[in-house]
Amino acid sequence: MFFFENGGLEFIWLWVLWFWPLPFFLRLLPAGERSVQALRVPFFHRITVLPQSGFSEEKNIKSLVLAGLVWSLIIFAALRPQWVGDPVELPVSGRSVMLAVDLSGSMKETDLELQGEAVTRLAVVKSVLRPFIERRKGDRLGLILFGDQAYLQTPLTFDRQTLGQMLEESELGLAGQRTAIGNAIGLAVKRMKELPDNEKVLVLLTDGQNTAGEVSPEDAGRLAKETGLRIHTVGVGADEAWVRSFFGKQKINPSADLDEAMLQSLASQTGGSYFRARSTEELEKIYAIIDKIEPVEREKEVYRPRQALFVWPLSFAFLILLIWVVVLMLRN
Repeated sequence: MFFFENGGLEFIWLWVLWFWPLPFFLRLLPAGERSVQALRVPFFHRITVLPQSGFSEEKNIKSLVLAGLVWSLIIFAALRPQWVGDPVELPVSGRSVMLAVDLSGSMKETDLELQGEAVTRLAVVKSVLRPFIERRKGDRLGLILFGDQAYLQTPLTFDRQTLGQMLEESELGLAGQRTAIGNAIGLAVKRMKELPDNEKVLVLLTDGQNTAGEVSPEDAGRLAKETGLRIHTVGVGADEAWVRSFFGKQKINPSADLDEAMLQSLASQTGGSYFRARSTEELEKIYAIIDKIEPVEREKEVYRPRQALFVWPLSFAFLILLIWVVVLMLRN
């Protein structure tokens, strides 16, 4: 790149320069080795007879100079020159929020209600996350689904519509029947470790305890703390429900497997918060609280505006060639 006071000139395809001396090498070849047949154009015979039509040696040299100039301009255009302007800073605000959603078999429990009807826990989570995603304008959002293993369903993106669609298409058991909480956190750490500490957040929602995966929640929590990833944990599921049995109705705790101590520990050691959602209304309030996290201005992004310049030498080459051909045709 060649730098000037207000920017620089950059060539993308410098290797094209190897073709610049090609016509000169071809001209040095003996006449017998040159190809007789070439491109046939309507006015070619007029050009071929020019040396016999009274053209002086001086005019032949001028023609060669013009041909060399046209070829040089074509090569210059093929180098793909572009003007690179001064760096421009773009302030970007918002957070990078990764949503981790449990898809284990226990999420099919129908201990929560949505619009007066008993539905699965996953259905309630989807209904609450939809408006949460829409409200996070300016944030980059990602989606991790976990069961036996954790899978990155959607990388961090500003495209909230695509992320919402991927969430809607998630199904129970898609990632297995067990719960790999540690793997989900580990995957989030891996995908967000390069981001600044004050802007990356993981919102992890589950209804159980860690029963699968190679990474324990404790180890994953330590990794998250080391990389500055703040984790908000949400435990979902009702505290009590009535079920029919042989002895009649019995009250049970459908969330008996929820490891609240582990979720609280994960949140506290990473600077996040633990929330308990026993109903759809509570879950909505929880995401409303998380939604109040103020966007933090990230490090400014710097870019250099670029303007392609190949059209100028190409236009000059075409103009010179056009004038040259017209002059030759008029003289004959």
